[in-house]
Amino acid sequence: MECEKTGRTVEEAVDNALASLGIRKENAEVEVKDEPAQGIFGIIGNKAARVSVRQIKLPGEYLEAYLNEMLKFMDIEGYVEVAEDNEKLKAEISGQKAGILIGRRGRILSDMQYLLSVIMRRQFYGLDKMVVLDIENYRARRERTLNTLARNVAQKVSKENKEQALEPMTPQERRIIHIALQEYRGVTTFSSGEEPYRRVVIKPQ
Repeated sequence: MECEKTGRTVEEAVDNALASLGIRKENAEVEVKDEPAQGIFGIIGNKAARVSVRQIKLPGEYLEAYLNEMLKFMDIEGYVEVAEDNEKLKAEISGQKAGILIGRRGRILSDMQYLLSVIMRRQFYGLDKMVVLDIENYRARRERTLNTLARNVAQKVSKENKEQALEPMTPQERRIIHIALQEYRGVTTFSSGEEPYRRVVIKPQ
């Protein structure tokens, strides 16, 4: 992506181009086309600065490089793969010791995903995609576990006619439970409590 803008100064022209591209300067290459110049008496024949700014790092490339640097800093051998579609920018980390970044019930993974989302939106403030981080395919495995848990608890609630609260979960995990039981006859679900201890409650319908 490339954008050409003008301004009273080179800095202003660059800022205008960066704003149009939705990126920070460190992710861009700047070429000054015209330097600003004052005309006669500083009024007649004034010439604006004109620059061309080209994006040199795409969001996926930046995310991959950032995660590789993070793994190197933490002395963790791992491989980073980034995939992108219309809705998501997803990074997958694999490696023998990468599992330590998941944490209990995926808490470290969730915190890392949140921080990455903040970092990416600061670097690419035009980014309108969800930033997703996964490690050793944890999210798919956890989703299967939660779906099984939801059905088992729902059966118990229906049989005993007594509501049951699950363990505290992240918003993403609670959503999996709600969706899993959306069409389950005889029970309904709702969330209760404050973060980070908010949990799903399954009760008889």
